Amino acid sequence: MALSALTRWIVAGAVVVTGACAPVSDGREGGGAFFSVAMAGTGETEKTLSFAYSTIAERYLRKVAVAQVALDGIAGLGGLDPAMTVVRDGSVVRLQNDGRIVNQYAAPGDNDPQGWASLTSQALRDSRAASAKLRQSNDDQMLKAVFDAALAKLDQFSRYSAPEEARNHRASRNGFAGVGIRYDEVGAQGIEIRSVIPESPAEAARLQPGDVLTHVDGKPVREMTLDQVSDLLRGDIGSQVAMTLLRKGNGRSETVSIRRSLVVPPTVTLALEHGVANIRISGFNQRTSASLATAVRDARAQLGPLLKGVLLDLRGNPGGLLDQAVSMADLFMDQGRIVSTEGRHRHSIQVYDATPGDIAEDLPLAVLVDGKSASASEILTAALQDSGRAVVIGTNSYGKGTVQTVIRLPNEGEMTLTWSRFHSPSGYALHGLGVLPTVCTAEGKEKVVPLLKAVETSSTVAAELAAWRSSGIDQTDLRTQLRATCPSEKHGDDVADSRLAEELLQDRALYTRVLAISSPSPRDGQFAIPSAAKPITAQAEVKVH
Repeated sequence: MALSALTRWIVAGAVVVTGACAPVSDGREGGGAFFSVAMAGTGETEKTLSFAYSTIAERYLRKVAVAQVALDGIAGLGGLDPAMTVVRDGSVVRLQNDGRIVNQYAAPGDNDPQGWASLTSQALRDSRAASAKLRQSNDDQMLKAVFDAALAKLDQFSRYSAPEEARNHRASRNGFAGVGIRYDEVGAQGIEIRSVIPESPAEAARLQPGDVLTHVDGKPVREMTLDQVSDLLRGDIGSQVAMTLLRKGNGRSETVSIRRSLVVPPTVTLALEHGVANIRISGFNQRTSASLATAVRDARAQLGPLLKGVLLDLRGNPGGLLDQAVSMADLFMDQGRIVSTEGRHRHSIQVYDATPGDIAEDLPLAVLVDGKSASASEILTAALQDSGRAVVIGTNSYGKGTVQTVIRLPNEGEMTLTWSRFHSPSGYALHGLGVLPTVCTAEGKEKVVPLLKAVETSSTVAAELAAWRSSGIDQTDLRTQLRATCPSEKHGDDVADSRLAEELLQDRALYTRVLAISSPSPRDGQFAIPSAAKPITAQAEVKVH
């Protein structure tokens, strides 16, 4: 999960690798020297490229030639200067500027990460020397152009984050050493605090939204950038920072000394409505599962036997950490498969099963999803639906069924690389398909029919779910037809979906019947595709799916 670009989080760390290159002239006509790749210097750019190319060759979901990855990356320089191109002609790689050869190089072996890292690094130097536009770009910008182009050719979820963005991503996942405030702009007096993270040093110091931060360690912030303020607020865990504030309400200036600590952004909120624990989950970071368990305990403590069930709201949730999705599913499941993953690398092949003895295994459960529910949200939803633990309500989810591994690079950037696909407990691959709600609220919510009437169509629903669970990853046409049964939509805070879930949880008999519809019915270990594999059209009403 990534944070908004307007919110500042802070972390640090390092990884070190090595690599190199040296030129040799070949005397060909057309300009430039001919380079064979050999060990020489150990620049950070080359280290980063060598490590990245090696990792792609070893871990990417499909086997890919390092040569093609590198050539796609060098071609990415065209995004900074369209006149810059790269062409491979057999054993020769030519770097060209507006059609004229800048330099040419001996192509390394197709799967030689170090060789292609050296060639790429040399091509970056040569292209900058030949292009006025590229001379205006710094090393980070050029490296980002290379990675963006190379990874974009792999798949839509593999990506590169430059060092500053990567620090923000690491903080989102793991927390950061700071004070625990959110802010988004610098005003005439300073920075207005938008929110204070619960259980943070800022909350302990009684900072509150509306307070205006004017100085950090005596330095005025009104003329600083947000990044500069972030740099001042960051620090080691346990270190102190002095913050001068204009307090909300009385406008008095006050300086408080705050001891920095690990701050993990909250992702779970609880609201108790009509006997239902409505739990909203915005993402999956390292504390999400623990926060969900706490929310369930709080609901039990406050409502006791009056607690009718749990509503997990995953609408708009883009996902996050796989292990958190697994442990969250386990809170509601006493046994059975949660998810399995499969890729080319041996460590990407994993299975995750539930264990008994968790806090929410006996509670009726409904899950809300929409077209923006993705990744870890889909893992959690599919596990709860396929295990017969939850009724899923909403629209078809996003359909991101691949797992990414995040690799920290020597330049402090990050490469997020797709390395496996995940499969639901019933065995279907979610990639390109998503999760089909048991109760679909897509299209024409103004024509909502009573849920009891929708239950009467359960035979159709069961067939559609069986087809869904039986569709293979390569059955593109069938999967397209299936997704059309409940089109993905952005529902966000749609009240109708929440009310529908609450109605279901408050009627235990109805809940039980609808839950039975969505539970898998295995036949010889497989799920049968209905004989009528024709397009399934959506109805403009809430319908059970």
